[in-house]
Amino acid sequence: MDRVTKLASEKPVVIFSKSSCCMSHTIKTLFYDFGVDLAVNELDKIPRGCEIEQALLRLGCNPSVPAVFIGGELVGGANEVMTLHLNRSLVPVLKQVGALWV
Repeated sequence: MDRVTKLASEKPVVIFSKSSCCMSHTIKTLFYDFGVDLAVNELDKIPRGCEIEQALLRLGCNPSVPAVFIGGELVGGANEVMTLHLNRSLVPVLKQVGALWV
């Protein structure tokens, strides 16, 4: 859990992902298209990724990826991010944490 907390505070936006997950790809693309300053942790490519995945499940991420942290706080997965985006709430949050300069 400490490792997740540490990684989640690396940048204004942190995504825990798997390289083979289509929803992870979609969420990463959304943030990249916005020009967001983010860190992506591919759980299938980093050491102890399985342990991080288990910690994300304990935090309530189900499925475990994508798991999006904004400003060090867990936002949730693809559904939560897309809901924020469709409600026009995502961009203001990104600006507030310094991840977006528009």
